[in-house]
Amino acid sequence: MKTKAVRIYGVEDLRLEEFELPAIKEDEILAKIVSDSVCMSTFKLAEQGAGHKRAPKDIDKNPVIVGHEFCGEIVEVGAKWQDKFKPGMKFAIQPNINPTTTLYAPGYSYQYCGGDSQYVIIPARAMEVDALLNYENDVFYFGSLAEPMSCIIGGFHTNYHTTPGVYEHRMGIVEGGNCAILAGVGPMGLGAIDYALHCDRKPGRLVVTDIDDARLERASRIYTVEHAKECGVELHYVNTREPESIDYIMSLTGGKGYDDVFVYAPVKPVVEQGSKLLAFDGCLNFFAGPTNTEFSAMFNFYNVHYAAQHLCGSSGGNTDDMIEAIEMMNSGKINPSAMITHVGGLDAAAETTINLPKIPGGKKLIYTHISMPLTAIDDFAKLGETDPMFAELAKIVEANSGLWCPEAEKYLLANAKAL
Repeated sequence: MKTKAVRIYGVEDLRLEEFELPAIKEDEILAKIVSDSVCMSTFKLAEQGAGHKRAPKDIDKNPVIVGHEFCGEIVEVGAKWQDKFKPGMKFAIQPNINPTTTLYAPGYSYQYCGGDSQYVIIPARAMEVDALLNYENDVFYFGSLAEPMSCIIGGFHTNYHTTPGVYEHRMGIVEGGNCAILAGVGPMGLGAIDYALHCDRKPGRLVVTDIDDARLERASRIYTVEHAKECGVELHYVNTREPESIDYIMSLTGGKGYDDVFVYAPVKPVVEQGSKLLAFDGCLNFFAGPTNTEFSAMFNFYNVHYAAQHLCGSSGGNTDDMIEAIEMMNSGKINPSAMITHVGGLDAAAETTINLPKIPGGKKLIYTHISMPLTAIDDFAKLGETDPMFAELAKIVEANSGLWCPEAEKYLLANAKAL
């Protein structure tokens, strides 16, 4: 079977190509990809090429398909898995299938498996570790966003706190405690707000910071203070551009500080703000991975010794985190639509990935069987003045508070130009 896919050959060398997939083996699965959301981790892969920890060293000769936040339908099942998977089943995938060995993962390491493709061959390893998940939902982009949401959920589960007098750690954030999400109104930060407000283990107070008033205002419209109160959470949005803002954030706790601080940007001053905000036994989660291997920041080690403050971090989630994300989306507890600000076809994926940090907004969503430039949702109405498809999309998203939605996905897939 032929497929079109974006493959990486080296540093910033991404190519949209058509090639033949081999016949599947008895322990593999052939699948159709419908959607893939572009992750900053894929940008890091493009920046590092064969130097990336998950990339094979010979990608210049044996390129791999990029993209790991994908969702689609099963087409053909090898004999080994026919009792568990059937053609026509929808799926999502947890790409972290080799966490303790090679680190190889779909979207980084496999010649025939990655999200920026029309068809893929899912390797046996994904099924062996139960990372190929049955996805009982007809909204494909939710399945794509289940992976980044699993990373967010994994971060909340990674945090820990001590038990006075004994050598035991209690996993997770402090329920009913003080929590801060710094640089928290980017796409992943928005997902973190959604999860914090609607998960089973909520903070009592949540402070979300950024230095961009427009981004903070958008976040406050999507996740309102009033709705947070209904969820039992006292929510504050704070611009930390001014130095005195940290004093204000501390004052919200009466000077106690924050039990859980998440750092959602690999920026030295933001990490150092987090250190200043920690309470006794506070946990700082460095969530956003840097590209600079020498990245470092000041941390108060006096408080590590005398106030039991500590650091943690996580890269990705696990399968249980992804199952939790899917269950919460399917039940309506969380809606990650706010993460998406741009939509495009497979022919936009390579350029989007290479330029990702330069493109404003949140998540960029790719539909792999259509041809369409990467387009901001906010631009639909303007484009609709001359293009009937965008005019209809503008109406659909306007009726959904300006957000991408299942109705928009269905309309786009039915009316966009095929690739």
